[in-house]
Amino acid sequence: SKTLIAAAEVMTKIRSAEELGLYLRDDSRRLGAAVGVDLGRVHSRIRDLAKAQSADISERLRADGVRLISGTGRLDGTQRVIAQTADGEEELTADIVLVATGAHPRELPSAMPDGERIFTWTQLYSLEEVPEHMIVVGSGVTGAEFASAYLALGSKVSLVSSREQVLPGEDADAAHVIENVFRRNGMDVLNKSRAS
Repeated sequence: SKTLIAAAEVMTKIRSAEELGLYLRDDSRRLGAAVGVDLGRVHSRIRDLAKAQSADISERLRADGVRLISGTGRLDGTQRVIAQTADGEEELTADIVLVATGAHPRELPSAMPDGERIFTWTQLYSLEEVPEHMIVVGSGVTGAEFASAYLALGSKVSLVSSREQVLPGEDADAAHVIENVFRRNGMDVLNKSRAS
C-alpha cells in the first residue's frame, strides 16, 4: 500500500502544481486533468516489489540459520507442530511455539469478494484501471490508506466507517484532522454506518 500511496502523492503534487504557476506547454488543458495513471503498471510494480521483498527476507533468514519450510502447519499440543509439505508430514518440537500467521481481510457474508466488483485489499492489486467510484468499507489504517490513495488517483471515494470517526484506534484529534482533509478533498465519509 505504501507504493500505491507514493504514486497517489505524486498525482496530488502534480495537480497542485498549477497553483505554483506550472503548466504543460503543449497542452491547453489544466495540468491536473492532463495527468493520468497507468494503474496496471503501478500494481505490477507493487507486486514485483512485494516478491523481491519476500525473497530478500527469506535470504536473510536463511543466512541467519533459520530453516524455512513451505507448507501448512497445525498445532499438536503446546510444544509440537505438524508441518504438511509437498514431501509429506514433518513433526517439529520446540520449547515455545509462536503463531504469527499475519493478517487477512475481513469478509462480509452479504458481499463476498469476487475479484471483479467486490475486492479485499489483497485482490485490489489486480485492478488495471482507476475505478470511477470506489466504496471503501472500513476506516482503520488500511481502509483510510486505500481511500486516500484512490481519491488522489481520481476516483470518487465513499468511506464507510462503523465508528464515530475514521482511524478509530488512533489519536482522536489527529483522526479528526485527517477526516476533515478527506472531506475537503471530496471524499464522502459515512460515519456510524454499516455496509450491507
